[in-house]
Amino acid sequence: MWYSKFQKRCRWLAFAGLVFICIFSYYLLQQSVPNKIRIVAGREETFDLKVPITGEVEDSGIEVLTNQSPKVDGPVHIDMNQTFTLKSSQEGTFSIDCKMFGIFSFKEVDVEVVSDEMVVPCGIPIGIYVKTNGILAIGTGTVTGIDGMNYEPAYHVIKSGDYIKTVNEQAVSTKEELIEKVNQFGAEDLVLGLVRNGEYTQIKITPVKVGEEEYKIGVWVRDDMAGVGTMTYYTADLEYGALGHPVSDADTSTTIQLEEGLLYETKIVGITKGEKGKPGELAGIIDYEEKYCMGTVSGNSESGIYGKLNQVPAALTSESYVPVGMKQEMELGPATIISSVSGERREYDIHITSLDFNCESENKGIQFSVTDEELLNLTGGIVQGMSGSPILQNGKLVGAVTHVFIQDSTKGYGIFIENMLKH
Repeated sequence: MWYSKFQKRCRWLAFAGLVFICIFSYYLLQQSVPNKIRIVAGREETFDLKVPITGEVEDSGIEVLTNQSPKVDGPVHIDMNQTFTLKSSQEGTFSIDCKMFGIFSFKEVDVEVVSDEMVVPCGIPIGIYVKTNGILAIGTGTVTGIDGMNYEPAYHVIKSGDYIKTVNEQAVSTKEELIEKVNQFGAEDLVLGLVRNGEYTQIKITPVKVGEEEYKIGVWVRDDMAGVGTMTYYTADLEYGALGHPVSDADTSTTIQLEEGLLYETKIVGITKGEKGKPGELAGIIDYEEKYCMGTVSGNSESGIYGKLNQVPAALTSESYVPVGMKQEMELGPATIISSVSGERREYDIHITSLDFNCESENKGIQFSVTDEELLNLTGGIVQGMSGSPILQNGKLVGAVTHVFIQDSTKGYGIFIENMLKH
């Protein structure tokens, strides 16, 4: 009897193990095949995925080279277990239908054919100033009324991350305007129009009288933000990209919804080296005089900030354009980053250790280690303020620095440059 039960348990364990192996293998295959591929029009792009999957491409002006099936009417078949090459002479989009055993649909890979682009890699420090699109609520607090009692009028009414847009249907855009309107309407209930999680809503709140003709609603707010980062590239029409990650509010951990912004020249005046568990940072001075304004900030997204320069920055007037490298062109091994942490713009050696084409966070697809002794001695590796530093490999701009490993400042993350250019 006991032997029979033992056999049954063994069979169940073997079955459970088989199921686990199948699920894990399926997951690995999903991660090994990119969700999206970008190729440059007119250029042959080679892929070496080494996965036991078959792909089908509808014949629509797309050439599949190296291991394509004989020319017949209908879709072209790709053996993804072997090296294959894609080429298209015109821009556009198409898809590859991936199948297991040539029968079961596995996933669909979107392929975008883009123009060949040349950019100037920058690596210079920038001062960033942005105005929020509305007044950002960063928290609520207690206010002491004129009667000496404590009140929390905004508690569970206004949430961190809300953007206050109107007071009793009158527009407000600064902290000063909000204070003015609250005092203007006095003790009467206020209807605040705000944007919460991307949707407009209205809430009612009752101000607390704290003094003669002075009222408060018990909310901490912010209407602007400033910081230091690094410019990644600019194009022939002076459009730029920087940071490789969004400008976020430190208190609410949300991406700033900006109304407008400006870019300023910045001078690095100090470096705090990174330590285990404590990232370092660059200290910079931003001069807000109009003559030091470099351009505008018009966009803030997961892949960085964007805008247009007034002119080519003085530090970059002699720099040359370089081609953009797609993620499939990258390889593990040596690369460089451009940074001005020493006060002089120069390249530093790094080593690409991992490439994740399907990373959930689009600005962490590249992992690398700093190998340059001069940079390690200067900063300890990657520090805050270096976000946006260009990553170059084989003569092409392939990415930008975005994050540092908190426990090891010699290691960092980067974003594929194609993700920055698609905004």
